[in-house]
Amino acid sequence: MKVALHGKTLSKETCPYIQEVIGELYRRQAQLYLSQHFLKEVRKYGLRIDKVETFSKKDSLHELDFMFSLGGDGTLLDTLTYVREAELPLVGVNTGRLGFLATTPKDKIKAVIDALYNNYFTYDYRTLIRLDADEDLFEGMGFGLNEFAILKKDTSSMIVVHTYIDGEFLNSYWADGLIVATPTGSTGYSLSCGGPLVLPQSNNFVVTPVSPHNLYVRPMVVSDNSVLSFEIEGRSKNFLVSLDSRSRTVDASIQMAVRKENFRAKLVKLTGYNFFDTLRQKLNWGLDNRNY
Repeated sequence: MKVALHGKTLSKETCPYIQEVIGELYRRQAQLYLSQHFLKEVRKYGLRIDKVETFSKKDSLHELDFMFSLGGDGTLLDTLTYVREAELPLVGVNTGRLGFLATTPKDKIKAVIDALYNNYFTYDYRTLIRLDADEDLFEGMGFGLNEFAILKKDTSSMIVVHTYIDGEFLNSYWADGLIVATPTGSTGYSLSCGGPLVLPQSNNFVVTPVSPHNLYVRPMVVSDNSVLSFEIEGRSKNFLVSLDSRSRTVDASIQMAVRKENFRAKLVKLTGYNFFDTLRQKLNWGLDNRNY
């Protein structure tokens, strides 16, 4: 089996779990591939590793079997920028904090690897959002799992985001920004701005204003077959555009639109995983003393 590993940063606390992943895969004679960044971290902390090949964001991973994301949810989002259209199955091992997307606890590493070798898992396909612009803002990786956002920069005054769906005018959002979230991203930034929870396979986008200056403007759920385009104006001539945790400064002249990406994220879902359990455990969704 050919397995890729990626992580952003290590610490003395997480090193034993990373070493366990490497050891368990070696014990099963897996061929390991580490991202160049992660290999530097592994060697920096003196972890035992040999017979390893490396990869970068420019390399194709189509011939590999699985990709392990070792960290938190931010690490998993970064891992997707390596996988891209290869749709490599992603195993998220949570050595971070929340672990809403990286659902495998760090004390279940042997169990998850056993499950992979015994085919005790299914795939959880997640829609990605694609940014099309008249210049390459994200170095060929203009997609995100959670959301696309247009935001005012620093402490500047509010902005106006004129928004269109399939070429038809939707609304002018006078706000601090605008979020277009996937169902996966509905539990993140959009939720904190008052957006609804959307089930992962709902085939929708959520359009959520950030601190709107109009009480009657509310989040809207639209089909993910839609193309949403934008025109931005404001007193400041520079704005922030973000895809997940990556951001760029742009000016008002740029032309942008978002749509559903042609490929998806392919998350490994172990037997017994339940999205509603994750909502309750990670977000305290529905927490009510009367239920206990």
